[in-house]
Amino acid sequence: MYAIVEIAGQQFKVVQDQKLFVHRLADKEGAKVSFDKVYLLDDGKKVTLGAPAITGASVEAKVVSHLKGDKVIVFKKKRRKGYRVKNGHRQALTELVIEKIQASGAKPKADSAKAAATKTEKKPATKKAAAKPAVKKPAAKKAVATDYNKLTVAQLKEEAKKKGIEGISSMKKADLIAALSK
Repeated sequence: MYAIVEIAGQQFKVVQDQKLFVHRLADKEGAKVSFDKVYLLDDGKKVTLGAPAITGASVEAKVVSHLKGDKVIVFKKKRRKGYRVKNGHRQALTELVIEKIQASGAKPKADSAKAAATKTEKKPATKKAAAKPAVKKPAAKKAVATDYNKLTVAQLKEEAKKKGIEGISSMKKADLIAALSK
């Protein structure tokens, strides 16, 4: 019997008692983990395909250890430019042993329990909140930049466009400040 299951964002073909290296999981060593996203089950006689996942199916595994993968060297070079960069990377991995593949009868993961808990936590609107009319605050007026020396040339040109000053494309900063302060 084998199954195709999603573990840590990747799909794996797993068989019972198989050792498997996956991206680092948050669970401690020796902990048992269960994966509900089973996409395909094959028991030798019958192949069951999920749409997208098979409801009630799960794969149970045990975390054996946390380790780092082999070092991968990343070397970049641009010829005739003197550009060379060498970096290394070791992927954080978790070693799993697949203990059991269940075709049906698995309990749904805690995600649905969390969703149910958040639905019950939402409180209905109270009468006091509904009774208060919404008070709109007046929109704050833009502060007029009176100190034009602190603005860049591009900002000064935008201010000049807003005021309708012509011929600003050829003006220097001092000329723009003089035209705006009039």
